Amino acid sequence: MEIFTDIYLGDSKEKLQLLPDNSVDLIVTSPPYADQRKSTYGGIHPDKYVEWFLPISEQLLRVLKPTGTFILNIKEKVVAGERSTYVMELILAMRKQGWYWTEEFIWHKKNSYPGKWPNRFRDSWERLLQFNKDKKFHMYQEEVMVPMGDWAKNRLKNLSDTDKIRDNSKVGSGFGKNISNWLTRDKAFPTNVLHLATECNNKNHSAAFPEELPEWFIKLFTKQNDTVLDPFMGSGTTLKVASRMKRNSIGIDIVPEYYEMVKKHIKPVELYILEPKPKYEKSKPERSITVR
Repeated sequence: MEIFTDIYLGDSKEKLQLLPDNSVDLIVTSPPYADQRKSTYGGIHPDKYVEWFLPISEQLLRVLKPTGTFILNIKEKVVAGERSTYVMELILAMRKQGWYWTEEFIWHKKNSYPGKWPNRFRDSWERLLQFNKDKKFHMYQEEVMVPMGDWAKNRLKNLSDTDKIRDNSKVGSGFGKNISNWLTRDKAFPTNVLHLATECNNKNHSAAFPEELPEWFIKLFTKQNDTVLDPFMGSGTTLKVASRMKRNSIGIDIVPEYYEMVKKHIKPVELYILEPKPKYEKSKPERSITVR
């Protein structure tokens, strides 16, 4: 099956209208944050951010499959000495629009350098908000499991009697655990905190994803030949990773320089057919790129 990459130059609100309903399995994107990247994207004031984003999220809701997921990387900013509420206001507005706010992940920036401002310190984290259009969606949790590590060696060494039964939460939450269930396992499910370093200088973009970020969500929410969309593709990291992982990808950006950069660096490559082939059949190019 052919793997495609489509890229569009223009406003996401307009270009998204060219995509069919229910055609995308995963959306991973980082739009311009409020009042930032003014030199490239013009900047949107926090008071106007929800009004600006809702027409875009309306189109994203339309193109996302009922089984799909939308991951939105966004963060607050400080306005007049206090945290802006525009992200929380956006979450509430998107819920009214029809989205389910299913989960929140945190991106811990491991290499964030120290800093001090009046009354606060430097942020070393950003939000990764998970939205869905249905409460039942595709999720492949086993794909992102991590080694048990030192926790298993220490915590499982001497189990108490309580550890060997389902010990219900003491706060009455209804959750319980049986620690002995982990004795024979070599992998565990991760937390919702991703510890990843930032990447900027080598991407010709002021706010580039580390490749591990979209890769983690592509593993978690898609299978091969699914379609991944980034409506603010920037330097094209999401598209590059999706293509490498044999997913179809669609990218949109309003900045001609980024569009040309992605067009230059994401080129058709020859991939090998996954299904069995006749003995003497040659390998065929499995990927195409379309620029619009």
